[in-house]
Amino acid sequence: MNISYVGLILGVVAAYLLGSIPFGLLVGRAKGIDIRAHGSGNIGATNVGRLLGMRYFWLTFGLDFLKGFVPVLLTAIIGHHEGAGNWPPLIIAASAIAGHLYPIYLKFKGGKGVATTFGAVLGIWPVFTFAGLAAVAVFLLVFFLSRIISLSSIIAALVFPPAVLFAGRLAPHSWLWLPRQEWRVFWPLPTAAVLFSLLIIIKHRSNISRLLSGTEKKLVYPAPKPFEKPPTDHNASGGN
Repeated sequence: MNISYVGLILGVVAAYLLGSIPFGLLVGRAKGIDIRAHGSGNIGATNVGRLLGMRYFWLTFGLDFLKGFVPVLLTAIIGHHEGAGNWPPLIIAASAIAGHLYPIYLKFKGGKGVATTFGAVLGIWPVFTFAGLAAVAVFLLVFFLSRIISLSSIIAALVFPPAVLFAGRLAPHSWLWLPRQEWRVFWPLPTAAVLFSLLIIIKHRSNISRLLSGTEKKLVYPAPKPFEKPPTDHNASGGN
């Protein structure tokens, strides 16, 4: 690892603080509401979309995505030129995701990490990028069939670790044009994939309870009316 320890520590702090920015809350406040007091109470894109409409869902999702993607991609580029290996971008990714899940600005009560994890994953080229795109394809398929975003997120999280293993070690070289890494170099990637997936699943534990009881709601975005303090619905599907 040729990246200096001081530089890596500064990167960890910066990624955590960037990840902690509650874009969903800021978008809601820009529209005159505190999204923590309405809908599911979550600060993620799903709750924003339920309250304000699809354009604000995509705005929040995109901002949460970028706060994972940008610091990880920059670290991966620097690390590639310095021959730093897999560890620095993984550490920065974990910091950005932790910031979203446990933001210092909100007393460590954050979102569920789907958008930020997706951004961080795609920034770790190439193995996580391919595996992340596979997980996204599964997410979209499950969502298309079920219209339940929490179920889609959980299944995509379960698919991600084996997708990482396949992309890095099992896929024929001619499929992905990836050099097969030796296990001593590769093992941090599937290990991190399991940890990232576990974090997402743990953050969805209340959704899992509702899924098992059959009370988890499907995600439907009607055309939003002028906002007038909608009733709190804690059974709504969670956010990112």
